[in-house]
Amino acid sequence: MGKQIWKPGNMLYPLPAVMVSTGDAQGSTNILTVAWTGTICTNPAMVYISVRPERYSYAMLRESGEFVINLTTEKLAWAADYCGVRSGRDEDKWEKTGLHKEKAKELRYAPLIAESPVNIECRVTEVRELGSHHMFMAEVKAVHADEGCLNKTGRLELNRAGLIAYSHGEYLAAGRTLGTFGFSVKKKKTAAKKKAPGQKRRVRQKKSDTTKAT
Repeated sequence: MGKQIWKPGNMLYPLPAVMVSTGDAQGSTNILTVAWTGTICTNPAMVYISVRPERYSYAMLRESGEFVINLTTEKLAWAADYCGVRSGRDEDKWEKTGLHKEKAKELRYAPLIAESPVNIECRVTEVRELGSHHMFMAEVKAVHADEGCLNKTGRLELNRAGLIAYSHGEYLAAGRTLGTFGFSVKKKKTAAKKKAPGQKRRVRQKKSDTTKAT
């Protein structure tokens, strides 16, 4: 079957559907849902979000220079969608969704969403006005991880949180594990056959006894 050629467009899916919390010096806060987000750099840890200038939170982002990326789960799917289709100009999304604020460690204005399993505090380093969206590039200042996502050794097992993704207008639950990083080149473990102590000697003795019998 052939492939059709379409006009240029954003078809890079799936994407994380995150709730971004913002705030300003006047004490106002808001939540907006963003799918145009991702990692920029590992060291220093940097991320980005892309936001339309007409969004209510845009002025807060510009003024404060900070925001929090809150990862979303299956339990937060309804709230994530609601915060993406309703405007903070018209209502208090915290009240409507029943989400709760928590104080950030490194930021002054933007709060965390308490119900999110992971909160990423971000400080804006650069804003690129690209077109329909402006990209807010930011450095990660702190990460909060729910202890329920840690195993007995303290290792983060984020996939146990039930994260969701956004793909072409739909919210999707994380699927089954297909492999781990590097599994395509990982050598298969072969069970070494270990001979029991004295096994070789017993075989030789048996052969000697047979020779005597003949």
